[in-house]
Amino acid sequence: MITWFAGSVVRYEGKKFLGFTGDVDLSRIAAEGVTRGNRVSLYIHIPFCRTLCPFCCFNRYLFREDLARSYFADLRKEVDMYAALGFKFNDFYFGGGTPTVLMDELSSFIAYLGSKFEVKRISLETTPRELTPETIAQLQESGINRLSVGVQSFDNTLLKAMGRTLFKGEDSIEKLRLAQGKFDTVNVDLMFNFPTQTMDQFKSDLRIFKELGSDQATFYPLMPSPHKLDALTRKFRRVDTSREKQFYAILLRELLDTGYKASTAWCFSRGDLMIDEYIIDYDDYIGVGAGSVSFLGGDFLVNSFSLDGYHNLIAEGKLPVVRMRRLSDTEHYRYYMLTRFFGMGLNTMQFKQRFGADIHLKLWAELLFFKTAGVVKEHDGLISVTRNGMYPVGTMMKEFFASLNTLREYCIESGI
Repeated sequence: MITWFAGSVVRYEGKKFLGFTGDVDLSRIAAEGVTRGNRVSLYIHIPFCRTLCPFCCFNRYLFREDLARSYFADLRKEVDMYAALGFKFNDFYFGGGTPTVLMDELSSFIAYLGSKFEVKRISLETTPRELTPETIAQLQESGINRLSVGVQSFDNTLLKAMGRTLFKGEDSIEKLRLAQGKFDTVNVDLMFNFPTQTMDQFKSDLRIFKELGSDQATFYPLMPSPHKLDALTRKFRRVDTSREKQFYAILLRELLDTGYKASTAWCFSRGDLMIDEYIIDYDDYIGVGAGSVSFLGGDFLVNSFSLDGYHNLIAEGKLPVVRMRRLSDTEHYRYYMLTRFFGMGLNTMQFKQRFGADIHLKLWAELLFFKTAGVVKEHDGLISVTRNGMYPVGTMMKEFFASLNTLREYCIESGI
């Protein structure tokens, strides 16, 4: 009941994402660049893939070398615009798509970032198919700190059901062994509760992950947009979310009880390691590239999803922000609380520094609900998520991301 209620509230609030308007006030972005400076992270979206996974909701396009090279040139120009506004990024997160799809351009772009900013940490996503000894060496040379590998599953039957037929589970194991120890953190992305996935298959994935000795794993439930959900339902007859809690219980038992730390409600690490959830590490973040989302001082900003639209705005010397929504104060408080709970804890003094207000006054009803339900507990200024609270918090974040995926789907289909 607690999980259902909390998830329903986030789902209801998430419908407001479709209320983003085309009335974009770029002057507020300029003002934030001056006041926040280097307290903002940078997410870089590379939307190209060699094949398109049917369950993925991110903005992505089939790889074409000419388009990709033009795109990297546009990324440089967009980064320059933010630098000119006073932003001084230190932490960088590459996602996609498949950022490693064109390694010479990626390496050159990372070097370009290093020429403009003081680079402290870089997290980058890739797939097992892309990992070769040569690629790993190039990524090391480029200074990648955290490499996240989208494995999804080691089970070949399940990979086939997911539409990932070009490599096998054994290949992923080999590639992860190649990468292990070459970076500060190697993360393995795995899915749980895919329509045809059995509990035994999931247990096997967990066993293989632990045997590999990888630093970290992030586990994602299905978060489909409406049309993706329809397609999955047609293919598999039913997408059964009622099993999700059972999968999650296995996850906690196999990892949390065997020495792994919960870095987020979905991410489990051997110690304190870098994660790719920049929405947790930073209050504000800029997203560059087609279809990126930014959050800045209470404003959600959405870049053009269309490659042509993105390119044309950059060519005109304009930031490619095409949608915007200002959160109310209460919405901002709740968003902050959600992201911090997802990261397993909220520091009440940091909340006060951010908002100039006491969370116990601004969100007293929400805190009373979560504490009474056993989702969180408070001690010495830290409101931490309990073990029993991890699944409800993960469900709330799933609903938040699903709402974003609905916005992505709308923008993609509308050519925005």
